Amino acid sequence: MTAFWAELAWLGGAGLSAGVLIDVDGERISSVQAGVASPPPGCERLGGLVLPGLANAHSHAFQRALRGRTHRGRGSFWTWREQMYALAGALDPDSVLQIARATFGEMALAGVTLVGEFHYLHHGPGGKPYADQNAIGAAVLEAAAGAGVRITLLDACYLHGAIGVEPDEVQRRFCDPDADAWAARVDGLAGGADAAGAAGAAGAAGARIGAAIHSVRAVDPGAASVVAAWARDRSAPLHAHVSEQPAENEASLLAYGATPTAVLAESGALSERFTAVHATHVSDGDIALLGAVGASCCLCPTTERDLADGIGPTRRLADAGVRLALGSDSNAIIEPFEEARAVELDERLATGVRGHHAGAELLGAASAGGYASLGWPEGGEIRPGALADLVVVDRDGVRLAGVADDGLLDAVVFAGAAADVRDVIVGGRFIVRGGAHVALDVPRELAAAVAGVGSLAGGAR
Repeated sequence: MTAFWAELAWLGGAGLSAGVLIDVDGERISSVQAGVASPPPGCERLGGLVLPGLANAHSHAFQRALRGRTHRGRGSFWTWREQMYALAGALDPDSVLQIARATFGEMALAGVTLVGEFHYLHHGPGGKPYADQNAIGAAVLEAAAGAGVRITLLDACYLHGAIGVEPDEVQRRFCDPDADAWAARVDGLAGGADAAGAAGAAGAAGARIGAAIHSVRAVDPGAASVVAAWARDRSAPLHAHVSEQPAENEASLLAYGATPTAVLAESGALSERFTAVHATHVSDGDIALLGAVGASCCLCPTTERDLADGIGPTRRLADAGVRLALGSDSNAIIEPFEEARAVELDERLATGVRGHHAGAELLGAASAGGYASLGWPEGGEIRPGALADLVVVDRDGVRLAGVADDGLLDAVVFAGAAADVRDVIVGGRFIVRGGAHVALDVPRELAAAVAGVGSLAGGAR
């Protein structure tokens, strides 16, 4: 048994609780008691504000190497994609392991305890499979274990360059021959997840395998049905990029006479285990379809701004019954609190009205919402039976100094930063302590990893 005493903790709702004793048995919380005036003997004291672990529900870790290299000049999502492909086309399992481990380490320092890696870089140059067809997926799992974070590897089916278009040279690295071949390959990956999860950070972290339909651009309706059935048969999470760009909607309507969400619904993909990533340009009908099944939507505001995607209808999605989650996507910046507040602040810009989403709702999207989206419904909350994944935020830094207890929750969401995260606990064990990762020199690892692929990414300037 391990015990933590939190000076202040968020147990859900709009307020905070003082003097919270959190008992941990194994990697689960066994009891939670508020109003304990001081730490009992032998208890680990957690000063500041204790939050449940944060979930980054949508990441492409390798794109961290593009930071600072894709921001010059005019362009759009589509021109950025060309720059990203220049990097993706030259990576191998070793370079992916290096950049992913360092990126997951950066996420840990920001308070992320669970990452959803939307994984579509599967094969070697020209699409030739490695001897181990899941070599890159295995590298991503190893990277998460090395960083001490939990992971859901969302293996993405990718078959076409666009609707009715053959994949280009780089896209062939993403592609399996067909959806059945994708399923057979992912079954092999899923068989190794338990071993990867058991490795973890001294047994603290774990891995689960989910499925992804990259998009209706890359996966036709028949193939989407195969992927949906694979996920349904295994009760696995299923994610898809949905309506990120107006051009995607136009292509889907032209080819199928329906929006991407409607195509996925007809393919059997929508359920409470489904997450629509972005949903920036969804219609009222799309929102109704997602809400009717209790699906999730993962918003990635910093990437959606960076790529000039637009601002999604977040309040309408939530009001329809769609559960919100948050992701860092391209990892141009890894700031979970910025992703949370951007949901509200971007909607203010779009509507001219303040107050669409309360701080507690946004924090719930960053924690329990993301955990549920990634197939870990037992995480993202501080309650008995939940995973003992905790984040300690220092309230003495410049961003939060002087904020009274009754305003601290909103202050963390609307002003907090990764730099305010002091300790991170996964499964009852510290992976970050005093603002430093316990196993990795994260800045050094990032520098080495980015330098290692620098010549590959250099063409993206």
